[in-house]
Formats: sequence, C-alpha cells, structure tokens
Amino acid sequence: MAKHLHLDVTGGIAGDMFLSAMLSACPELRGAMLDDLRAAGVLEHVTLSIDTVREKGFAAVRVKVTTASDAPPTSQWRDIRAFIDGSGLDAPVKARALAIFALLAEAEATCHGVAPDEVHFHEIADWDSLADIIGAASVIDRAGVEGWSVSALPVGSGRVKTRHGIVPVPAPATAELLIGFEMFTDAGQGERITPTGAAILRHLAPVQQLVGPRGRLSATGTGAGQRQMEGIANILRVLVFEDGTRAPETVSLIRFEVDDMTPEEIAVSLDRLRLTDGLLDAGYATSFGKKGRAQFAVTITVRTDATAALIEACFAETSTIGLRVQTVARHVLPRRADIGFTRTKTVERPEGVTRKAESDDLTGVPTLQARRNLARAAEAEHD
Repeated sequence: MAKHLHLDVTGGIAGDMFLSAMLSACPELRGAMLDDLRAAGVLEHVTLSIDTVREKGFAAVRVKVTTASDAPPTSQWRDIRAFIDGSGLDAPVKARALAIFALLAEAEATCHGVAPDEVHFHEIADWDSLADIIGAASVIDRAGVEGWSVSALPVGSGRVKTRHGIVPVPAPATAELLIGFEMFTDAGQGERITPTGAAILRHLAPVQQLVGPRGRLSATGTGAGQRQMEGIANILRVLVFEDGTRAPETVSLIRFEVDDMTPEEIAVSLDRLRLTDGLLDAGYATSFGKKGRAQFAVTITVRTDATAALIEACFAETSTIGLRVQTVARHVLPRRADIGFTRTKTVERPEGVTRKAESDDLTGVPTLQARRNLARAAEAEHD
C-alpha cells in the first residue's frame, strides 16, 4: 500500500516542528529516531524532550532540544560532515542527514559568495540543529513514504536578527532554498520558515498543486513550534494518506518557443539536450507565433535537481532568450526491461501487464512486416 504524506504549513516549518509533526503522526518512529541520535553521538551533548502540549487550543507534540553547556562548537560545514560521516548511523539515514546539510551549505555559499566548504553556519549549526536534521533524516527514511506534498508556504514579514546583522524575512539562505515553491503573505509576523525547515523541504522535493492529495486518510499529526504568534497557531500538520496507487514524483517542465531555427537545427539541439543528465523527455510541436511566423514550441521534462543545468543547456543549445519553468506531479507506472533476442519493456498497468519491443533493436531488420513480426515474437517471449 503506497503511503503519501502531506505537509499542511499553518504556522510555518522549522526542523523541530517537522520532527514534532512526524512523531505526532507516526509515533512508532520515536524509538528508532532516538536510537539514531544516540548512534550519531548527538545525545551526548543534548537533552531531548518530547511533550504533548496545547497550541492555540490544538493538541500537538513539541520536541525541544537543550544543548549542554560544555558541548563543543560545531559551526564549520567540514566539521559537521566529518562528524556525521564518522558516526554509527545507518547508511541511508547518514546519507539523508548529509544531503540536508549539504543543501544548507550550498545555499549559504551562494548567499555569501564563498565555496561550500568555507561556509560557517552560525545560527543553524548548533547541536540543536544537528539533532533536528539527524532526527528528520531518521523519520524520513524510516517512514516508508513514497511521495510528499506540501501546501503553499507562508512568507512571514519583518526582519530577523542574525550574526550578519538584521536581515529581511525570509532570510537569504531560506529564500535561496525556497526558489520554486509557491508562497503567500498572511498576517503572521516574523520568521515563519527557518533555513533548516527550508532545507528539509528542498530535500523532500514535495509536490505543490492546487488539488490536494487523494487516498484514504489513515493518520494525522500536529507539531508545535517554540514561538508564540498573535492570532496564528504555530503548528505544522501532517496528513498520512494510503491507497493502492503509486505516489507522484516531482519534476520540472521547461517550455519555450523559437521561430528562428530550422527543423534540422532544432532536431540536433534536442538530441544534444537529451544527453544532459536529468532530462527525462524532450519534444516539440509546430505552431504559429507573432506576425504569423512558424515556430517550434519546445517542452522538456527534467528532474527537479537538474533544472538549473537544463536551463543553461537550453540557452546554449537553442536560440531562445526566455523560457518558463513549472513544477508538476509526474505519475509513473512500474516497469522493467526484459532481455531476450530483442529487448522489451514490461509495464504494470491497472488492467494487467503489457509489453512492447524496443524499436531501436529492430532498426536493422528490413521491411515493416518483418519488424512487426519480430516485435510480436519478442513480446510473446516473456508471457
């Protein structure tokens, strides 16, 4: 049964709020999370309390991390990476924790114009953030979730104090991590999404769409933040859905039109773009644009983590001077490649299994009828 988790961002999202909401929705993860924090060596320097509280009338879980007064400093990214790498964490949890921290390092490096290894985290590298991120990595990995979605994100307002001085909300690293997410302004004051919360969101790559998740609602959870806000419950809600369908994945669509390339040129350009890592599909349709000119309307589907690279490749390989990027949900049926005298692709559809021979393996066979006969034989081979 596929499991899909939806994050309903009411008050905001921070590392401790995400952890609180997940433990509220999936309390069975608590023991493994504590074991992971112990294996990482974090519990040697922090005390973790997990309490049930009331936040603006809502029952919620609140995780609070208290750092020991004699805990050593952890502010350098290279030190944090070495600490996590050398810990006793299971490999999948370790990889997620490092990935979340790496996103933070890259965002901070971009904001300050330095290499990621030179990043000094300041506010987000204390032991409480280590506990939040390793705890988040633990519950994400052990929840068995196939898909994530998230509501529109509240921006917040005002300014926040940092080691670099007073900066506007959202803070620069947070804003960098939230590029591509839909956000809105409400009445809430102050910081609503912390850099750690933004990095967790970026790691999850959740779908944002107008139509909410579908399926059987099997559990809910509510996590409370530490800060009190006027008129708004500072909570993050998790909705757990289960159904028999596969959860969607998040991909980016890149679209643009060109009216000053020949058919030969656009064909070569798309062939070269298809060599770029992360591209999933690319094609075009012909239409008419301004002044009645014939044009090519190009659509490229790409993994979200490769979007920036594909944008640069589009500008390099085509004559476009502008393009549009949209994040969408992509539903993919389970499939596998079967090897025989001709390769076939086997797909699990709701009505049963279908098979199709790979046409590239038939190009050397003369006559259409012979190719069709060979394809049918290859598809029947695996029945």
